[in-house]
Amino acid sequence: MKELQLKDAKANLSRVLDEAMGGEPIVITRHGRKEGVLISYGEYERLNRVPSLGWLLANSPLEEGDLPERKPARGLRKSAF
Repeated sequence: MKELQLKDAKANLSRVLDEAMGGEPIVITRHGRKEGVLISYGEYERLNRVPSLGWLLANSPLEEGDLPERKPARGLRKSAF
């Protein structure tokens, strides 16, 4: 993945955007720290459509007995006071 300083990304935004649209994600850095990633809008939409874990679990085809039985949670430790 290509890294680019913010000042360089600003100066060459059209070229940088073309690279992102071509499938090349670009990490934008500021003062040497990674601050953001520029990706194409198509890639953003694809990533945004990933279902949540809660949705996956609620809509899974699991039936009774498909998962191993869980042990009950341990109780809270008694305070020393």
